[in-house]
Amino acid sequence: MFGNSSQVSALEMRRQLLIAESELNRGQLVEEWRTMTHGVSDLAHRAKTIAAWGSSAALLAAGLAAFGQRKSGAAGGRHSWFQRMIKGVRLARSIWMAYQGRSE
Repeated sequence: MFGNSSQVSALEMRRQLLIAESELNRGQLVEEWRTMTHGVSDLAHRAKTIAAWGSSAALLAAGLAAFGQRKSGAAGGRHSWFQRMIKGVRLARSIWMAYQGRSE
């Protein structure tokens, strides 16, 4: 009977050690998961920022190209200053709207 008690005690001790090891592994897994999700979140934020800046730059380039373009019109090939001002206001509004969408 004495040997049997010692065997149960050894098994109980092993069980407790396995439970403690399991808790340590669980805590480590939780910390690694947090680190990974933070990294993915940071990467997604950077990708959105780059995409927004790229979109704004493309919009600006297209607007500047359209604004600077001189098409031949009915009045001899030049747009009036008023038409250029309207195009500039539209361009500024488009850029502003793109910026507002990026900052939200």
